[in-house]
Amino acid sequence: MADHTHLPTARDKLLFTPGPLTTSLSVKQAMIHDAGSWHFEFNAIVRRVRESLLRLAELTAGEDFEAILMQGSGTFGIESVIGSVIAPQGRLLVLANGAYGERIAKIAAHLRIDHRVLRSEENTVLNPQQVETLLHDDPAITHVALVHCETTTGILNPLEPIGKVVQRHHRCFIVDAMSSFGAIPIDMRMAGIDYLVSSANKCIEGVPGFSFIIARRTALEATSGYARSLSLDLLGQLQGFEANGQFRFTPPTHAILACAQALRELDEEGGVVARGRRYAANHRVLVAGMRRLGFVPYLNPEIQSFIITAFHSPTDPAFQFSEFYHRLSDRGMIIYPGKLTRVDTFRIGTIGRLFETDIAQLLHAIEDVLRDMKCPLLLDR
Repeated sequence: MADHTHLPTARDKLLFTPGPLTTSLSVKQAMIHDAGSWHFEFNAIVRRVRESLLRLAELTAGEDFEAILMQGSGTFGIESVIGSVIAPQGRLLVLANGAYGERIAKIAAHLRIDHRVLRSEENTVLNPQQVETLLHDDPAITHVALVHCETTTGILNPLEPIGKVVQRHHRCFIVDAMSSFGAIPIDMRMAGIDYLVSSANKCIEGVPGFSFIIARRTALEATSGYARSLSLDLLGQLQGFEANGQFRFTPPTHAILACAQALRELDEEGGVVARGRRYAANHRVLVAGMRRLGFVPYLNPEIQSFIITAFHSPTDPAFQFSEFYHRLSDRGMIIYPGKLTRVDTFRIGTIGRLFETDIAQLLHAIEDVLRDMKCPLLLDR
């Protein structure tokens, strides 16, 4: 018999990232059970998870929307939509102001889907008027894809204004809401969203293992025969759930058990608005504390989300991000490197099972690390 007496009991390091992120102990404990992927009890949990996701979107089962779980990370969910719902003769317009918009374009290129990209600077929100002009001038465009919260910087793009433009031109609207769904209210009808994609390990505070798509049924049913993949066939996945309540292929059972618990905890916290309020408080404490230490946020406050914040890396040679990162990790805190192409930044997330006290703890650790590094950024103040 294995000896479990020396298993580590210390608290996990805190993840100040946009996901995977810090989870509650009860979410972790939900995964210590095994589940039969075809068993009726597990299928009932899957059904409840799908219904709960619809409720988060202020929708109910039986309306013209369905929540479809898809094995894999959020990128799998995005590729499932891009590869399943665009007709062979269709054209995709990708709106990009960061790495994840560019990833959608890369997916379209790999799938040999006709597409064009409307780019904005990484510190500038996407412009609805430019979308209006493009849709007016290019009638071949059938679908438009937008990243709501682009975690390259933490910028929050104007979802409803762009959605109204897409609606007015009768095009299909695909939204990557990976890092916003569950903390920022999204009115799918008002924004004219046909496909919303998110992941279990973001603001829902579950663990990695599957993404989900909230799809307009009438739009999805019209895509029969379009799918360019067997395992990522979105309509096929929905038809599988409706046939017998099961995944077509082996599901991530433990991640789904964790998500079911995470959804209960989201409801107990007070839902999307309450969770967003906690994250916003985290963000305010973080930015105020980082400014006090001399760090400068990359984005203007009016376009900055409370999901993740990019900060300029100090130019002083005493500051080396790799050393800064590792010293914080030694203190039990993990932040995120930058992902901008032309500006040197690092990022700190404020979502997950984090509270203002955790942010304060991080700020104290950053101050200590700067002193240890003899960084004038702090010491000369």
